Parts: sequence; structure tokens; C-alpha cells
Amino acid sequence: MLLAIDVGNSSLKFALFDGENLSRKLSIATDREATRTELQSFLGSNVTDAVTAAIACSVVPEMDDALTGAVRDTFGVDLTLVKTSDDFGLTFLGPIDHAGTDRLVNSSATASIYGVPAILISFGTATTIDAIDRDRRHLGGLIAPGMRTAAKALELAASKLPEIAIAKPDNVVGYDTIDAIRSGIFNSQVGLIKHVTKRLKDKMGEDPRVIATGGFASMIADECDCIDVVDNDLTVNGLRMLYSQSS
Repeated sequence: MLLAIDVGNSSLKFALFDGENLSRKLSIATDREATRTELQSFLGSNVTDAVTAAIACSVVPEMDDALTGAVRDTFGVDLTLVKTSDDFGLTFLGPIDHAGTDRLVNSSATASIYGVPAILISFGTATTIDAIDRDRRHLGGLIAPGMRTAAKALELAASKLPEIAIAKPDNVVGYDTIDAIRSGIFNSQVGLIKHVTKRLKDKMGEDPRVIATGGFASMIADECDCIDVVDNDLTVNGLRMLYSQSS
């Protein structure tokens, strides 16, 4: 079994693969102060499969040592951490030394699974958009606040605004403060996606497929007919493919 781990700012996602078959998924909230022992306890209690290899992409570097040690303690295998210097099968037009490896993994997986040209949208702590042309050139992208991040920012910056649960609003106009915030956050994301997707297509001069992933992908896709596919297993499948090509 291959254990693929996506270490994000909000959650750690674990996926077990038997060959190309995704057999099981689980996740926990990200705790930057989690110890090696605590992570080992979680893995030992929740992953009873015979793990023979492990790979992770991480945007929370302060957790890397603890997670690497926990995987070794639990399964007796070394955790492969994806690096920006790895071969993603793409040509990058800009520097990627400081890019999030999740974006690189997702871009690689999008090109391999869905073909090129493509636009990839990931809805997480940040909303990221990446463009890949028909020559497998990564053209760059943009990073904007995700919906939970935007909600938290409003709560912190404005004394009278509460933090809200993210949900699709019933109406574009909110009749109280909570509904107004919910509509503003949701519709600003919808507007962002529609606007940027159109601009990117015009810039590329092509008709790329638009792939969405992440926790809010399905919610936003319901309002954006520019999104062609929602794939919430994109990152872990990308990790599986990277491990396969390197082993």
C-alpha cells in the first residue's frame, strides 16, 4: 500500500492506494504544534493497512519533521517529501522555488489525467488558479483568499461582524448580517472564477478544460458553468503518479 499525504493549512488528508486503486481516505485538522508521538498515535490507530511506501506534499514545513518521524515509527518506511526540484512533467515559465508543492502536484496531475490545455482551480485556505497551455507549459497563476480565510478576515477586522459557517446563500441579497456576509463571500468567489477563467482563456487563445478541486469545488461549480470537472482526489492521485514515476 502507498500512503499519500496532502499537508494543507487547514487539514491533513491521507489516502491509501493499492496500485492505482484509491482504497481509503481520512483527514484531520492541521495542528502545527502536533508532535511526532501524537501523529504516530493517530496513524497507528487509524491506518491498519500494510503501508510499504509513503509520499507527501506539504505547505506546512514546521510539521515535516514530526510527520516524517511518525510515518517511520508507524510503518517502518521513509516518507518522500515532494520538492520543487522534482520532475512534474511541465515547463515552468517562472521561478517555482517558493511555490507550494500542492500547486505543482495538482498542475502535474491535471495535465496527466485531463490533458492540456487546462486551467486548474483549487479551493482551500487560498483559492489558487493555474494555467497550462497545449505545450505543457505552466504559464503561472494567481492566489486569492479562500472563503474561510475571507470570513475569518472579516471577523478579525470588523468588531461587529461575526465569523460565519460557509454555505451557499439562498439569495444574492442577505436580509441580515450573517446572510449578507455569506452571500458576499460566496458570490465574490463565483465572480472571481468567472472573470479570471474568461481572462485566462482570452490570454491563452485556446479552449482549455477547467478542473476544480478542494473542499468548496462542488459548491462553486454549481454556479460556474465554466468549470468542466470537479475532482476532489486530484492531489492524492497526483502524489501517487509522482511516486510511481520515481520508483
